[in-house]
Amino acid sequence: MKRLIGSCCCMMLAIVIISAAAVKNSVELVPSRGSDAPQLSPLAQQLIDYEKALPEAQKKKDVEFYKRTLTEDFVAIGTDAKVHTRAEILGDLPSIELVEYRPYNIDVIPLNDGAAVVTYDVIIQMAKYDEDTPRYQHISSIWVKQGEQWKLKFQQASAAQ
Repeated sequence: MKRLIGSCCCMMLAIVIISAAAVKNSVELVPSRGSDAPQLSPLAQQLIDYEKALPEAQKKKDVEFYKRTLTEDFVAIGTDAKVHTRAEILGDLPSIELVEYRPYNIDVIPLNDGAAVVTYDVIIQMAKYDEDTPRYQHISSIWVKQGEQWKLKFQQASAAQ
């Protein structure tokens, strides 16, 4: 059953990413003042800030932050290809010792007014060496808007080179 759910989630993510590729260039850029580099849209900046808040809350073992941020039906697929539910994530949070989490190459792809995909690469270091946790990973997150709040619905981590 877990394999079926994992396969369905992977297929859903693939469909979302393929669909998003068509609108990838639709990330609204606001010209910056006095600089040649464009600034991110307010949505892109907000979701990037949320992504960066997740590891900070993890370091602080802030279960309440995760309860507020994850949807009730949140699903994560780890680098080991195993499916992890919201309950598992919340239960494991107190025992995880994250030392370093450095995201880069962040891209936000809005799908519609209530959904967006955030992808990025990250360098991760845990307090205890864990051969199952690759140091370099690629993360894909699906954020959905519930009421006025953006919540994390799905996240997949893949080992990167």
